Amino acid sequence: MNPDLNRLQPYPFEKLKALYAPVTPDPAYSLIPLYIGEPKHPTPEFIKQALTSSLAGLAGYPLTLGTPELRNAIAGWLKRRYGLPAIDPETQILPVMGTREALFAIAQVVVDRTKPDPVVISPNPFYQIYEGAAMLAGADPVYLNTPATTHIPTDFKSIPEAVWKRVQLFYTCSPSNPGGRVMPLAEWKQLFELADRHGFYIASDECYSELYFDESQPPLGGLQAAIMLGRPDFKRLIIFSSLSKRSNVPGMRSGFVAGDAELMKNFLLYRTYHGNAMSGTIQAASVAAWNDEAHVRENRRLYVEKYKAVLPLIAAPLQTAMPEGGFYLWIKTPESDVDFARELYQRHNVSVLPGSYLAREANGVNPGAGYIRIALVASLAECVEAARRIGECAKALYLQK
Repeated sequence: MNPDLNRLQPYPFEKLKALYAPVTPDPAYSLIPLYIGEPKHPTPEFIKQALTSSLAGLAGYPLTLGTPELRNAIAGWLKRRYGLPAIDPETQILPVMGTREALFAIAQVVVDRTKPDPVVISPNPFYQIYEGAAMLAGADPVYLNTPATTHIPTDFKSIPEAVWKRVQLFYTCSPSNPGGRVMPLAEWKQLFELADRHGFYIASDECYSELYFDESQPPLGGLQAAIMLGRPDFKRLIIFSSLSKRSNVPGMRSGFVAGDAELMKNFLLYRTYHGNAMSGTIQAASVAAWNDEAHVRENRRLYVEKYKAVLPLIAAPLQTAMPEGGFYLWIKTPESDVDFARELYQRHNVSVLPGSYLAREANGVNPGAGYIRIALVASLAECVEAARRIGECAKALYLQK
């Protein structure tokens, strides 16, 4: 067996299952699951129609490179969304089966095992695929504690210079999971300078880019930052985007990667051997989804409605704030996040994810400890009811002491 498999840690949802195993929830309450970021809004009808009208695409083997129609649709969306003057759909865009497998694959492409002690840097808290991808590529993951808001800058200097010299890949996520923080241009500038100095690549996970709350201020993206900073070739940068959360089609497994043409060439070579090619039927539906923005604006409106209803119910002693993007609330608990999650499930049958399960100890702290993450993916009524129960549980646990 691959010995690196022994380095993998249990997935957060496995830990949650073990935490809940000995617990029997109060049967007076129906279950409200808010622990997983799985979109629940209805899939738009026009996407379903595009799928059913393209079933002939099931009859042929798809190309890893995807159809010109899909790559052109993605290029058009990137230009409209980020104001890019140009991006080549032939050399700088590749459709993928969702961003999960692509985020894993990029480490297998980039990490050079012939160099001593390769390092992959991950934000902390983080999506655990980053860590597993690093380990299975033969690299050591190093965790950069990331603030929850842009009011506190990311401390790149917390990584020692000796470690920076070994870095081969840097994962970033904006808007972040779980805090919803958008990476500002000043930090992109710092990161590009570090990448140029030490020769590593940047993998920007932007799967939450279309979930934001001010239509006049969409989040800054990595390609957009590169253009703004005079890097039109997107050197050392690759971004990952998806329809899952944007268009409420997680089951379609449709996304793309885009960026540095030389890196993309090697990524395509890897995926020709390892990755799955997207079926023609899914590609046709994806073209329809990338070409429409009305359904995306409606999706954002639904999340705004939930935040407006739920935020006032998250009261002291708990603390939270409106994120800059995404569909999570990152809630501060006065004491153990694990204990609170267990008690909330037992007393009120609401499942949430302890923040410490989403992070690792770095510089002496686990930045997820003392937080819970809730995903506002259920119906408005269920989200409101869950927030009410969370408040009741917090009062019972903390205010009556």
